[in-house]
Amino acid sequence: MTKPYLLIPFLFFASLLSAQTQAVQVTHYGNCDSRIISQVDSIKKLYAADGFLLLKEAAITMESEYELPVIVPLNEGSWYQFVFIGEYTSRLYEVRMYDWNERMVVFQQKRWGDVDGNVISYAYQPKFSEFHMIKPVQVNKEKKKNLCGYVMMFKKTGNTN
Repeated sequence: MTKPYLLIPFLFFASLLSAQTQAVQVTHYGNCDSRIISQVDSIKKLYAADGFLLLKEAAITMESEYELPVIVPLNEGSWYQFVFIGEYTSRLYEVRMYDWNERMVVFQQKRWGDVDGNVISYAYQPKFSEFHMIKPVQVNKEKKKNLCGYVMMFKKTGNTN
């Protein structure tokens, strides 16, 4: 006999995975220009020097004004650093992070005029080991499709160079 209460979390997780409506680039830097690639390389070096290990990274093709859900497993008590880099020509950048209970645990917004406007970086230490969903979005008035987005997830290892 099946237990219907066990099916509900599975269906929820499956729906989260199928909610991804935008394509994720398989190539390393996707359609990102050299300025963004240079930012990615600099950020990797900076966090490596601070004792962070790069766990995941992806160049993603985004559409203006549409969130791109990224689901990541996080461990209780670990210290993570998340980075989102958007196109230079976009006017607004946002990242929201939700825990398994769909509570928003992080919200950051940057605008084109900000000093580091196209980069959103934040630290997070989960209270429980569970999946979290990160939803980056950027708004671009000129270019509606094929926007470059780059996401990175680091974990603190305690080792510094």
